[in-house]
Amino acid sequence: MSDDYQIDIPPSFFAVYTDARQRLSEPIATVRARYEVCEDLASHLVQHAQVLHHVEVPSEDEILRRIHAGLQSPDAGVSPAEAQWIVRRLAELLGWQCPPLDGPAAE
Repeated sequence: MSDDYQIDIPPSFFAVYTDARQRLSEPIATVRARYEVCEDLASHLVQHAQVLHHVEVPSEDEILRRIHAGLQSPDAGVSPAEAQWIVRRLAELLGWQCPPLDGPAAE
């Protein structure tokens, strides 16, 4: 059986699903699917964050904290560790410094 998966998952996302013994806590297919969801969400949030920055909220830190708070709601469909990863990825895409975020670390 060949593995034809073409997308490189960064180590920072693997860390979301890696236990203390450096083993995946979910099947690789699940990790891949969750990565695609989280990466897509971070990409889609770029425009929203830019609009907030130019219209309502001048602080990049505050925008990222608000988005993080929204992603932590039960209706968001992501885990707390995924929410942190999404906000860190969003900050990276925007070229912003990511503030400290509440919740479990996902580095």
